[in-house]
Amino acid sequence: MSQATWTISELAREFGITPRTIRFYEDQGIVSPARAGRNRVYAPRDRTRLKLALRGRRLGLQLAEIVTLIDLYDRGGANSEAQLRQYAEVLASHRAKLEQQRRDLDETLKEIRRQQAECEALLRARHPRHQETTP
Repeated sequence: MSQATWTISELAREFGITPRTIRFYEDQGIVSPARAGRNRVYAPRDRTRLKLALRGRRLGLQLAEIVTLIDLYDRGGANSEAQLRQYAEVLASHRAKLEQQRRDLDETLKEIRRQQAECEALLRARHPRHQETTP
C-alpha cells in the first residue's frame, strides 16, 4: 500500500491558503516536501505540520511559538505530557496578552468616546443653529 501524498495545489485548496503560504512554511522549516522533478510532494508529516502551523496562526501565536509546539509534537506525538504542558503554557500566556490588549482597547475606546463627545459639545456651542440630530 503506497503512502498518501499531496501536491502544493492540493494542500492549498484543502486548507484554503495560497501556495505561497505553503512555500513560506517550507522556508521556515515547518514542512519539508520531497521533490519529483520540479514538483513538491508533501507527505502526511508535512500535512500535519502545516495543519498545526495554520492552527497556531489562527490563534495568533508567534512563529517561534508555533515551531516550538510543532517540534514537540514531532518528538512526542499529539498527546505527550510534555507537549500538552507546553501547549497549555503557551495558550495561557497568549490569552493573558490578549486579555491585556482587550483592556487597553477598552480604555482607549472609552477615551475616544469622551474626546468625541467633548468635541461635539464644543462644536454645538459654537454653532447652535447647525446642530445635527441623530436617530
